[in-house]
Amino acid sequence: MKKVVTRFAPSPTGTLHIGGVRTALFNYVYAKQNNGLFLIRIEDTDRERSTKEFEKNILDSLHSIGLSPDLEPINQSERNDVYIAAAQKLIDSNQAYYCDCSVEELDQMRAEQQSKGLKPQYDGRSRNKNLSKSEKTVLRLKTPLDGEVVVKDHVRGDIVFNNSELDDLIILRSDGSPTYHLCNVIDDYEQGVTTVIRGEDHISNTPRQIHIQNALGYPELEYAHLPLVLGTDKKRLSKRHAATSLQEYKELGYLDSAILNTLARLGWSRGEKEVFYLEDLIKEFNINDVQKAGAIFDITKLDFLNSQHMANLELEEFIHHIKPFLESKKIDINTHPKKEILIDSMRSSANNLEGIASNLICYFQDVTEYNQKAIDKFIGSSSEILIDLRDKLNSVQKWDEANIDNILSSYRDEKGLSVPKVNQPLRIALTGSTNSPSLGMTLSLFKKEEAITRIEKLINLI
Repeated sequence: MKKVVTRFAPSPTGTLHIGGVRTALFNYVYAKQNNGLFLIRIEDTDRERSTKEFEKNILDSLHSIGLSPDLEPINQSERNDVYIAAAQKLIDSNQAYYCDCSVEELDQMRAEQQSKGLKPQYDGRSRNKNLSKSEKTVLRLKTPLDGEVVVKDHVRGDIVFNNSELDDLIILRSDGSPTYHLCNVIDDYEQGVTTVIRGEDHISNTPRQIHIQNALGYPELEYAHLPLVLGTDKKRLSKRHAATSLQEYKELGYLDSAILNTLARLGWSRGEKEVFYLEDLIKEFNINDVQKAGAIFDITKLDFLNSQHMANLELEEFIHHIKPFLESKKIDINTHPKKEILIDSMRSSANNLEGIASNLICYFQDVTEYNQKAIDKFIGSSSEILIDLRDKLNSVQKWDEANIDNILSSYRDEKGLSVPKVNQPLRIALTGSTNSPSLGMTLSLFKKEEAITRIEKLINLI
């Protein structure tokens, strides 16, 4: 049985899109499930839009998220001779011909077809002219005039195309450069690809590529066309829905494992199980279970899964992950005397590392801004509770969570006040907001003098 080989073939015309990461992920997982190879091909024949910077971003991003290829990536821009040789083979076997139709002639032909209610397509008028190559000619493939092409697809089953609906495809432009379809087919063959897993927007390309394969005597491939990644409005995912590049999500502090988990769930599910790691996917993913309908990318699902993946980290690992986000805010975590307790108590305070790092600033730097809505709701214009608590906390001899909790509990009972009425003003004084661990824990994370100073600062402000 032939070794399974999959490939991810991005164009370096932008940073790596999360839809592309999902395609790469499914290719990677399918290859690993079958003890095969996962390859990368850089489709950089668009000289104007392709850049080495984008190519580096794509390769670095895939490597950083754990989807490294098993062999060195290849670049289409370096393989022109291979494509020209294949095109010559098609000419020599009388399966391609030169066409000199002008743009104006082609436009007129299509307009006439549309006026008759026909599908606008090239009508093969140069097919039997035996034209020679010139500066004005393109090379077209002789598409079979009748019969059909059946695409065997893991996601959609058999997809049937009538050859009469497919015109004679251009495979070399007038300047002699090869077109996408020719490069694609030749590279798949030369890389030993057996399985093409890509977005459903490529479905219409597949019968054309199969015709080129057949003309060159290449073996059949298997296909899986994945549903497109959509926004919550069911339109193709774009920046109006959410960030679209992998880099942006990593910079916000979403864990690689959570991103892969979320993308794997776009179009595929496994019962009630939600949390997956890459090794779980390799065991449990089934390409035949991928749905046909568009896959909705919802940031709230990523938030949920990221919080689960963060919670599953050992504390040491979590500290390792959050360190760069703290350092970007000029915070040295080692300067806090209770760093492990602090980090552990705050690790669920936001859905991503950037948010948690922002919530930690107040434990290292003075509060410069208060949440005014929280002040209005829990304090108003009276600082009486804050003054009472300052005085009671000032008298605490042993500054630890248990003692502090006892003081707060006694004060609530004495005054007949609710927990929020007592606790939230203190939280606001210490952190600027109402987002913190249990209040006894929060107070114990500050030195007593610092806590009192912050309470007094808010009293003065009120």
